[in-house]
Amino acid sequence: MKIEEFTDIRYEVEEDNHAVITIDRPDRMNSFRGRTVDELISAFKHAWVDRRVAAVILTATGERAFCTGGDVKERAETGGYGETEWGTFEIERLHRIIRDIPKPVIAAVNGIAIGGGHVLHVLCDLTVAAENATFAQAGPRVGSFDAGFGSAYLARVVGRSGPGRSGSCSTATTPSRRSGGGWSTRSYPRSSCSRRRGSGPGRSAPTHRPPSSFSSTRSTPTATT
Repeated sequence: MKIEEFTDIRYEVEEDNHAVITIDRPDRMNSFRGRTVDELISAFKHAWVDRRVAAVILTATGERAFCTGGDVKERAETGGYGETEWGTFEIERLHRIIRDIPKPVIAAVNGIAIGGGHVLHVLCDLTVAAENATFAQAGPRVGSFDAGFGSAYLARVVGRSGPGRSGSCSTATTPSRRSGGGWSTRSYPRSSCSRRRGSGPGRSAPTHRPPSSFSSTRSTPTATT
């Protein structure tokens, strides 16, 4: 899929050294449908092969939501997540490419990251969060526990207690609560989060290329518990 064909996301290479992938469906709380997932996969592939890109930043439009998972409104109206390139909903393929791309992936979380959106940030290597960010899994409230990559990888990286309970108990957490629980999360005022995507105070985005061995240090999540 060509970049100019994207309708649900935006893809940009900034400062000639990092790619910014932006989910652009603010009217649907940046939830994803089948086309959104296809475009995200394509965007990560573009970033993978672009020699200029040293890191990838995943973010979303607006300050209300980073991503609220699958578009349940569309599913309720149509019975599915809409048309896709291959006729299948490739969400697990998206999860794998986030882990497999041999470049650091940074989630810049602005607002709510819940359900499938929570999974996306968990799979990234680092999370930079606005102060208004909220992280949670909502599925257990409606009998739809995430038994896939989200809960399995979450338990692997943070443990089954503490923050790990959010996957099975729908416990909402904030950046300040997560910082002490084993999460690689740094919070900023929401007005500056988008401006600092992937950068700490006084630091610019990475300009070096990741070492060739980087991919071997990033384990692909498994759905086993």
